[in-house]
Amino acid sequence: MKPTGKEVEPKDRAFGQKIKQIRQDRGLTQTDLAARMGRTSSWMSQVERGVQKVDRLDVLQGLSDALGVSVQQLRPGAPTASEPPHQPDVFKSNNLDEARTLISGHPAIGTLLGALHSAPGRSLTELSEDVDELWQLTHAGAYADVTARLSELLPALEQTVRSVGEQDRAEAYLLLARMYQATAAAFQRQDAADAAWVAADRAIWAAELSGDPLHVCAGVYRMVHAFVRLQKLDQAEHAAQTAIQALVEANAHSRLSQDGMSVLGSLHLALALVYARARDRTGARTELEAARQVAARMGEDRNDFNLEFGPTNVEIQAVSTAVELGDAGEALDLGSSLNTDALSSERQSRLFMDLGRAHAQRRQAGEALDCLLRAERLNPEMVRGHQAARAAIKELVLLKGAQAQPELIDLARRADALE
Repeated sequence: MKPTGKEVEPKDRAFGQKIKQIRQDRGLTQTDLAARMGRTSSWMSQVERGVQKVDRLDVLQGLSDALGVSVQQLRPGAPTASEPPHQPDVFKSNNLDEARTLISGHPAIGTLLGALHSAPGRSLTELSEDVDELWQLTHAGAYADVTARLSELLPALEQTVRSVGEQDRAEAYLLLARMYQATAAAFQRQDAADAAWVAADRAIWAAELSGDPLHVCAGVYRMVHAFVRLQKLDQAEHAAQTAIQALVEANAHSRLSQDGMSVLGSLHLALALVYARARDRTGARTELEAARQVAARMGEDRNDFNLEFGPTNVEIQAVSTAVELGDAGEALDLGSSLNTDALSSERQSRLFMDLGRAHAQRRQAGEALDCLLRAERLNPEMVRGHQAARAAIKELVLLKGAQAQPELIDLARRADALE
């Protein structure tokens, strides 16, 4: 990872020493403990030196879970729940379970054994319309409908690419790539990162066979997000940097098209997320600025490759990055004046979700609940299935305790955040 800049004075030395002692008593290295939390060793080192202050309830809870102690043992006086520490279930059921099962086997076996010489059941024009509809459902967060559409579309496209004529094969593979990109995006937004990884890998393979390098890079973008959700930050960083370098070099030889700039800018945003998760403030801000420069050159919000890249989406990501870094005030300043009406409900919902998280960080329970409810109205399945949203909702319940509003308790039940 990139260096985090000049060292700062310890903010919480006593807390850091307590963490270090408990870790050592349990025979854990800093790397072991960091891995349990999905953090980097450098972040854990900063915590133990008192440089990185830990005062957010969700981070404190994660640290206590990783050490096998109570929150009160780490931070006396912190809000606690009556139930035992929550252990996130990465296999939590959602509306994409059937889709996960669908892609778990090799999709071409049936075609290879019995349908190599059969004609495609649908025309490429019809299949293209189906892929467009799949993306619309993904952006809308209609994941049950995504599963229903995939059950027919995936086998049809897998058969088509193996039976269509040579003159149409590149177009067919491009449709297959776009379908798998949509599938990866849907899985990623429902915290099904393992399935998102599979779908993104197939999208990259199909895009390469189509001969479209920009769609290959769009597939890499989906894979980066899968790696982030899987807490494979080194792999995410490498994948993003490799694609960015290739696009920058291509642009140096011949100026990238607008859709190529969309991919480049989106990859900068993805890399900013990687650095934010690693608590690399300098790296995250550097990548955000690079994305802003790309967006300024484009001058408009676009939806090339269903990436929704442009000036507005850069600022939405800036809000999200600020929240990840614990800069709640900055997130609220950036997000309060954004107009996202032209973007999908998924992007609008994501902004309200992150604003809700920012208010939660500042212990502004009423404002946080309002934002989270607005996010849910726009895209209910994403909010209820998003790990960060569930963590913020649970934090609000802990904060309010017996004074929690009925609306908050109802939201927590819908999001399964009362465990």
